[in-house]
Amino acid sequence: MRTPNLSLLIATVGALSIATPALADQWNLATPYGDASFHTKNTKQFAEDVAEATDGELTINVHSGGSLISHAEIKPSVRRGTVQAGEIFLSTLSNESPIYEVDTLPGLAGSYQDAYDLWQASKPIITELFAKEGLMPLYAVPWPSQGIYTDFELTDTSQFEGLRVRAPNINTQRFVENLGGIPTQTEEADIPTAFSTGRVDAMITSVSTGNSMSAWDYVSHYNDANLWLPKNIVFVNKRAFDRLDDATRKAVLDAAAKAEQRGWQMSKDDGAKSAEALASHGVTISQPSDELKQQLQAAGQQLFEDWQARAGDQAKQLVERYRARQAQSAQ
Repeated sequence: MRTPNLSLLIATVGALSIATPALADQWNLATPYGDASFHTKNTKQFAEDVAEATDGELTINVHSGGSLISHAEIKPSVRRGTVQAGEIFLSTLSNESPIYEVDTLPGLAGSYQDAYDLWQASKPIITELFAKEGLMPLYAVPWPSQGIYTDFELTDTSQFEGLRVRAPNINTQRFVENLGGIPTQTEEADIPTAFSTGRVDAMITSVSTGNSMSAWDYVSHYNDANLWLPKNIVFVNKRAFDRLDDATRKAVLDAAAKAEQRGWQMSKDDGAKSAEALASHGVTISQPSDELKQQLQAAGQQLFEDWQARAGDQAKQLVERYRARQAQSAQ
């Protein structure tokens, strides 16, 4: 039996170890939004930016349209580490803390500047809440302001009486109830079916959702009530993030900062484009009358007061920070 040449064996193993590169990291990122959504386009660009900045050492696979995990399961799955990252509609977490409802309080922040100031004021608390579950926010991007879709001209809140209204989060549900309507929880992808089967008569959502869901097929009017600008948040499992080397972590954070800035502009652009699309398909777009505006504000003020009572000192601190930032922005 020939004895193997030990020197040759060592040389061969050494050459293989040099020739074999370190294995690249791969993350899965789950989002409930379809490929046509500007949010998903932004998230995919974020993934591309990370891959480019790390020379492919970190690849983020974006699974859109709830294809990997349903909306409700995304945060628990990221927390467990089943997937490394996710994107959700932030206010769906309102059952965990009233803080998550802050961007769906009618009248609190009705412009992009106000919405940005509100995000900056609430971000430290939200980051702290996420950290307790081993999660870390990467960036947040708003939807255009929320309005009211109906198949009639909306002139008075009494028209909500008995109306089944799509309400995607608890605060919208409370708002609809305050107006006398019947809130119905429906995921974005199910909107056409909900209308066609009679489960929903109207909806409160953005021009972007109305455009992507072809709202003209089942409603005729959009009242641009400018109620609030809710956000999506993209976040990561902290353990997965901490396992990255320093350079890769920096690349992820830099790409996230770019995604947030880009996403806010994409939201503005998509809002303008979607409003044009609605009008071109025959949807009548109107502003609320002074009377309707006052009625909506009254319902919103009731929500705000209830929220403050439930959220306690955290809410007070958040609102104080927000008002201070508002004053600075106005200068």
